[in-house]
Amino acid sequence: MTIRVSIDASGGDHGIPVTITAGLKALGAFQDLHLNFVGDESAIQAELDKHPSSQKLSNRFGITHASEVVAMNESPSIALRKKKDSSMRVAINLVKDKTVDACVSAGNTGALMAISRFVLKTIKGIDRPAIMGRMPTMTGHAHMLDLGANVDSKPEALVEFAVMGSIAVEHTEDITAPSVGLLNIGEEEMKGNDSIKKTAELLKASNLNYVGFIEGDDIYKGTVDLVVCDGFEGNIALKASEGIAAMMGHYLKQAFTKNIFTKIVALIATPVLKDFKSSLDPGKYNGASLLGLRGIVVKSHGGANADSFFQAIKEAYLEAHAKIIEKITTQVSLELENQQSKGDNE
Repeated sequence: MTIRVSIDASGGDHGIPVTITAGLKALGAFQDLHLNFVGDESAIQAELDKHPSSQKLSNRFGITHASEVVAMNESPSIALRKKKDSSMRVAINLVKDKTVDACVSAGNTGALMAISRFVLKTIKGIDRPAIMGRMPTMTGHAHMLDLGANVDSKPEALVEFAVMGSIAVEHTEDITAPSVGLLNIGEEEMKGNDSIKKTAELLKASNLNYVGFIEGDDIYKGTVDLVVCDGFEGNIALKASEGIAAMMGHYLKQAFTKNIFTKIVALIATPVLKDFKSSLDPGKYNGASLLGLRGIVVKSHGGANADSFFQAIKEAYLEAHAKIIEKITTQVSLELENQQSKGDNE
């Protein structure tokens, strides 16, 4: 089965040089992958010509011209209404038309969500899409949603996030019945506001592998496979983790360059430091999924380098391979039927 992915080649802080390099790397890694680079055709071709590998891979990618680019600071409403030929919009249109199975963009998050929701619509039964990403943990990584698409989410919406996230984790990570934790200010049942407590009750009554409340430090301990929270808290946790990683790297560099002796220690510890840096590198976990849409859309960090953007393409590839949209649609449909059945019996 060929997996086809459209790349918003012009989006993000670095645009075409990064997206093309990452795309060619992905084509080398996944033999059943076909890419469609979307953006300024002449600029894309000029970048491809710089890569010798593009010639032997030419039968596995295409170029779709788009005359506009959504700026990183552009208003989502402006991008939606006035830039209908942007590389972002055209790449998403290809998903809607089923020309491709998924889309990847490093562009403006607000614009990407607005355009994706307008073009693709949400799955029947899903009120709001959510952003799910990976977070580094002591045991590897965990998935977390929502990372910023929704603020003040109702309990029913948080349960929807849990259902979608659980399906995605199960089928992209090959984890049977992934454990689900609800982010709270404490593990005790009496803690949290009324909304969190109601969400917990709904999750207990669901068929998910819900394990209860977790605190912020549990995210990084790897206590659960999936962390569920409102987008307000999720985005703060995400940015805080990125900030901590940057701070630790800063102080380590400062400590190891104080004098000749610390420089010698740093030289000896180079393999350990490289492994440490790799474990905490946010780029290693790049690629957040916009779950709940009728199509696969993956958001890359705007400042991603080629290796990081490759991770976002990989995420889109895995979700398309696992047919995530079909599985979420089926599960949500079953949930709606069960709710209807309970209502009729009552």
